[in-house]
Amino acid sequence: MRIEKTQIVSVSEVQSGIFILTVESEYFAAATLPGQFFNIRVSESLFPLLRRPFSISDLTGKNLSFMFDVHGEGTKILSQKRAGEWLDIIGPLGHGFGIEGEYESAIIVAGGLGVAPFPYLTKKIRNKKKIYSFIGARSSRHLVTQGIVNVYSATDDGTTGYYGNVVDLLKLKISEIPGIKKIFSCGPTPMLKSLTDWVNFVGIESEVSLECAMACGFGICQGCPAELHDGSGYKLVCKDGPVFNSQEIIIS
Repeated sequence: MRIEKTQIVSVSEVQSGIFILTVESEYFAAATLPGQFFNIRVSESLFPLLRRPFSISDLTGKNLSFMFDVHGEGTKILSQKRAGEWLDIIGPLGHGFGIEGEYESAIIVAGGLGVAPFPYLTKKIRNKKKIYSFIGARSSRHLVTQGIVNVYSATDDGTTGYYGNVVDLLKLKISEIPGIKKIFSCGPTPMLKSLTDWVNFVGIESEVSLECAMACGFGICQGCPAELHDGSGYKLVCKDGPVFNSQEIIIS
């Protein structure tokens, strides 16, 4: 982990209100694993005061990409950045996905902007594992599949793919997926709860990347607790996660 001034390579809108921002950093490119995140200072002024956490979305050469939607002043400022400007970034932070193992089929399950970490994960495992990607969104206007392979889509309004939620779609298709399976997931809390309740019941190995507000990003403020299943206390999403085994934590 370190702080670095990185130069912006590009900022592009890939779907309605959804952006990909790419920066260049040789150090970060060499040090970052799928599922880790960065804390970005979006402005040189004191507003917004706190950095914003973004998972690594993709990595090509020395270029790192972050996916986000505009839902506040911080992300609005980021969406207006231009190539050649500079960003103050801390990272890589947290623990990423466990991509090694004897599983044969990697199942990606993402809801909304939960798709963000998976282009890079896909790139790292696509030559080793068979990938099945289940991507959900509110509508076709909000569905992002850039960098994702073998996609099964679901939308809440039925404008593309399965009419309904992505967890129900996975349940319909799971019997068609061969071999030892492992699920990698990220998305809204209700989706993750539904998914982890089911996978824990049926016994499929599963990792979940949690999304939550963070202040420091490395465990000092204690502001992002995740309750443990065994009743022994809490772990911190920023320091111990954001990726956890689905049987380790309580999602509610």
